[in-house]
Amino acid sequence: MSRLKVGVIFGGAGEEHFVSIKSAREVARNLDTEKYEPLWIGITADGVWKLCDGPAADWETGGARPVTLSPDRSMHGLLVMGQEGYETVRLDLVFPVLHGTFGEDGAIQGLLELSGIPYVGCDIQGSAVCMDKSLAYTVAKRAGIATPNFWVVAEDEKVDPDRFRYPVFVKPARSGSSFGVSKVTDKNELTSALSAAHRYDSKALIEEAVAGSEIGCAVLEEPFGLVTGEVDRVDLSHGFFRIHQEDSPETGSENSTFIVPADISDDSRRLVQETAETIYRALGCKGLARVDMFLTDDGRVVLNEVNTMPGLTSYSRYPRMMAAAGMPLSDVIDRLVSMALHGKKR
Repeated sequence: MSRLKVGVIFGGAGEEHFVSIKSAREVARNLDTEKYEPLWIGITADGVWKLCDGPAADWETGGARPVTLSPDRSMHGLLVMGQEGYETVRLDLVFPVLHGTFGEDGAIQGLLELSGIPYVGCDIQGSAVCMDKSLAYTVAKRAGIATPNFWVVAEDEKVDPDRFRYPVFVKPARSGSSFGVSKVTDKNELTSALSAAHRYDSKALIEEAVAGSEIGCAVLEEPFGLVTGEVDRVDLSHGFFRIHQEDSPETGSENSTFIVPADISDDSRRLVQETAETIYRALGCKGLARVDMFLTDDGRVVLNEVNTMPGLTSYSRYPRMMAAAGMPLSDVIDRLVSMALHGKKR
C-alpha cells in the first residue's frame, strides 16, 4: 500500500515563526512514516518557501530547494525549482503547522482552497473569525456564550482612559499567543499598552478583566462528532499568562504551571467541555481547536480565545490535554489526517 504524500508546512512570516518550527519538530517525532510520506515545506521569516529534509536547526541551508504550492488544481501539489527548470510533486494532503498571522487567519487556507488539496484544520471562514477576537466574541455572544466586555481601538484613534474600569487587558485583535498583550492597572499605562498592541495589528482591543481561573479545552473533530481532551487549568503565581514569551519555554514558565486534569469539580468540567464544543460549532471550526476560557468563582464559563492551529510543541497545552484523555499526538495526527480526507470537499 502506497503512503499518503503529506505536505507539512511550518515556519511562516508571522510572529509565531519559531513556535511553528518547534511544533513541526514534534509532529516529525510522532508522524507514522509507514503510513505517510512527509514533504517538509519551511517558510522563512521573510516568506521564502523551501523544500527541506525536515524542521532541523539547519533546515534553511541544509540542501533546501526553492518550492511553491501551485494554486492550479490540475497541478495539485508542489513546484520544486531546480537549475534546469522545475519538477512537480503531487500531494494528497497538507498539514499547515502554522500559528498566528498567515497561519490561523485564513491566508494559507485560501491558498489551499485554490489548490484543491485537502488540508488539516479550519477553513477560511472559521480561521478568520477565530483569529479576530472581536468577531469571535460577537459571534459567540449571539450563540449564548458569555464573553468579556470589550472595545475596539483603531490605529491612531484617540481613547479617553477615564471611561474604563481598571484593570483591563489590551491586546492585538488578530495576533497569536500573547504577543503585544498588556495588563493595564492604571489609566496612565493605557497609551503605551495600545502602542504595543498596534505593533502587531492595526486593530486593538481593550478588554475587561475577568475574575476567575484560566481554563483550556482541546477539541478534536471526528466523523461521528466532537471529542474533547482533559480540561486544564493555568496556575499563576503572579502576573498574567504569557505563553511563548519565555527564553526557554521547554523548561517551564516563570509564572505559570498547567494542571491537567484541572482541579475543578466534575460539574464544572462537564460545563467547560460542553461550552467548548458549543463555541467550536458556533465559530465554524473544523479539525481541531484549543478553546481558552475563564471559569468564574460563581461557576460561569466565559470565552477567552480560540486557537485554530494550537501549539503542538513538547510543552504545548493541546497535545498535553489530549494525551491525558488517552490520545497521544501520533493518534491525534492520524485522526486529523483521516478527518481532512473524509470531511473536506474542495
